Amino acid sequence: MVDPNKNISLYLQVKDILIKRIQEKVWAPNTLIPTEQELMEEFNVSRTTLRQAISMLVQDGLLEKRQGKGTIVKSQQLTGNGRLKGFAEEATEKGLTPNSKLLRAEFKNDLYHEKSMLNIPEDEEILVIERIRFADQVPIAIERTCWPSQIGKLFINLDLDSAKFYEILESNDIILKRAQEKISAINATLFEADLLGIRGGEAMLETERLSFGLDDRPIEFSTIKFRSDKYHYNIELTR
Repeated sequence: MVDPNKNISLYLQVKDILIKRIQEKVWAPNTLIPTEQELMEEFNVSRTTLRQAISMLVQDGLLEKRQGKGTIVKSQQLTGNGRLKGFAEEATEKGLTPNSKLLRAEFKNDLYHEKSMLNIPEDEEILVIERIRFADQVPIAIERTCWPSQIGKLFINLDLDSAKFYEILESNDIILKRAQEKISAINATLFEADLLGIRGGEAMLETERLSFGLDDRPIEFSTIKFRSDKYHYNIELTR
């Protein structure tokens, strides 16, 4: 597995092997990797070579050294990158398994701000769906989505613990074209903290999204509150 005759440094070869094991979940998140001695014997490398490879993965955020315990595989953060994707797509791209827990789903007639955002007449209802979103069984976010009633009727009788909204829309020939998104820093309420397993007042990242169809009519108005230790946003700037 490690070839001293290759024109690649031994520590880089070891690093690549360790990355592959993390990506393929040979070592699950939040579990200890084998000891230094075990890895040295497996790869037939020196302690210095092994430590150099592990240090690079610690710097890259893939591994974490725990005092008195060893080295563990870190849970990977989800990353928003400006593309119009759902939570499940983002999690799957990171090699994580997404799932949800439904909090409520009901048609409402008194959410005037949400109806205004969706350009819905005041006498019409909208469907509100609230879910806790998980990645590899770890609670990551609280999601609240609002939909016009004609779209809400597509969702209301489905298993909303597992439903992937964007896939359902596309299967019904409803195509998202673009979205406007606002990102804010907030603090978790005690209720939100309890749902996500964090402390009350802890920093969170909130995204507010208004999505439009091919005809430029609003389709979705959503607010997602993310744990800041499990999610970050990348934006590429040009000049």
